[in-house]
Order: sequence, then C-alpha cells, then structure tokens
Amino acid sequence: MLAKNDVAKVYDTVLSIPGMNDEVKISLKISRKNLLLLNKVIERGLNGKESEDKSISVLDTVSKETLQELGDIGGQLLQKAGLTEMNEKLKSF
Repeated sequence: MLAKNDVAKVYDTVLSIPGMNDEVKISLKISRKNLLLLNKVIERGLNGKESEDKSISVLDTVSKETLQELGDIGGQLLQKAGLTEMNEKLKSF
C-alpha cells in the first residue's frame, strides 16, 4: 500500500496528463431529488467525510438505494468521459 503522500503524487501526475483539461460533453438526465442529494454528497466530500457537527444530515435520511443511484451517476459520468478504467486503477492505490 502506498503512503498518502505517494498517492497524492500519483493523482497529481495523472491529472496533469495531456488532454485531461479537455472538455467532455455529457448529457445527463437526473431527478431533482437526486440532483439535490448529489450536491450534498459533493459538499460532504469537499468538506471532509465526517463533519464536526454530529447532527443528522440530509444524507443520513435517504435510502441506500438512493445513495446507490447517486454512485451510479458518478460511474456513468466516468464511462461517458472514458475514465472508468483509469479510475479503477487509481482506486487500487
């Protein structure tokens, strides 16, 4: 297993590969409910996995199926951008 610093270097290298800044046009149909929840997932990810406030978040109230749908959206986006295989390899770090 690589150290956290080494993983960061690998991601930095991958993100600087030529063409990674190219735009990808993605057509996405998503319900308003899932869009709102996806925004919360993104916010939580940007703020850290666990917030310091231990109160119940909106994500704690949704079903596992709904969270799975949100995860599937991420997979669809990766697939449409041609990044599924790269993402799987990066996860292995």
